[in-house]
Amino acid sequence: MAGELKGLDLGTSRIVLATMSGEKVNFTAQRNAFVELPLVKMTETMLASEGILHTVDERHLYVYGNRADEFAKFLDGDERRPMARGLLNPAEPKNLEMIELLITHLCGEAREGEKVCFSIPTAPADRKSDLVFHERSVLNIFQELGYTAQSVNEGLAIVYSELRDTNFTGIGMSFGGGMCNICLAYLGLPVFTLATTRSGDYIDQSAASVTGETPTTARLHKEQSFRLDSNVGNALDHAISIYYTDVIETAVKALQEAMAETKKLPRFTSPIPLVCAGGTAMARGFLPELENALRNADLPVKFSKAYLAKDVLNTTAKGALVAAMLNM
Repeated sequence: MAGELKGLDLGTSRIVLATMSGEKVNFTAQRNAFVELPLVKMTETMLASEGILHTVDERHLYVYGNRADEFAKFLDGDERRPMARGLLNPAEPKNLEMIELLITHLCGEAREGEKVCFSIPTAPADRKSDLVFHERSVLNIFQELGYTAQSVNEGLAIVYSELRDTNFTGIGMSFGGGMCNICLAYLGLPVFTLATTRSGDYIDQSAASVTGETPTTARLHKEQSFRLDSNVGNALDHAISIYYTDVIETAVKALQEAMAETKKLPRFTSPIPLVCAGGTAMARGFLPELENALRNADLPVKFSKAYLAKDVLNTTAKGALVAAMLNM
């Protein structure tokens, strides 16, 4: 009997698990972050009673997952991040420990025959060896939990999730926290994949830098009330708008350059779709800004449509699950 299949979006800001229940895909997510607290027995007891994910060492408590940003905001500080720009964060000594805790909480130990497919980014040119370390470290975590595991490129996962009706032909763009991952696919095969390191975290950190706010404050404002298509707002709105435009223009320029450098593009007999996902794509006004950038770019293909996935926060996890179904 075949074991259960799982798909995991191992993102810089969120980790999302996708599983099947009959014909329905279920999703469970945790924020990929943690905060450090002083080791106080009463605090530890309260965290346990509230069901807040935490771990303890000799001197500190560490709150991780979905409640981490609540504590960061309360303490007027920032979360610590196990990953940065799509890969394990080399500046964070607890990177692997926290990733293992989060993966174990979401996926649990494998039952007999269980398999998992997890997303990985395209590595920037100067971090290819970092991707090797990242991928093999995550594989080791899953193997220790008893899973048969393999990876799928994040951009290709978007294609697998959303472009079945075009036989997995088109462009998938994932605007996540640490990176924007892009894949041009033809009949399910990646023609090329690429990534830029300007995405959600870049917006938060850059806007915070020029306004005096913390990155956490900038992120929460961006996610709750920001409109990219509005001329009304405060200094933080203005800064976020500028860096959002930069993120979109950088991604489209990278796509243009990749197409120009690819010697043998497939001969597309008709216009192809372009689909976007990821939390950074959720801003109101994002899609018109992207469409405008695409119109202004010198691209050798025509698009049938550019659109947002129906469930942008869970698209990569769903694509990883589809990849497991197709390839494992």
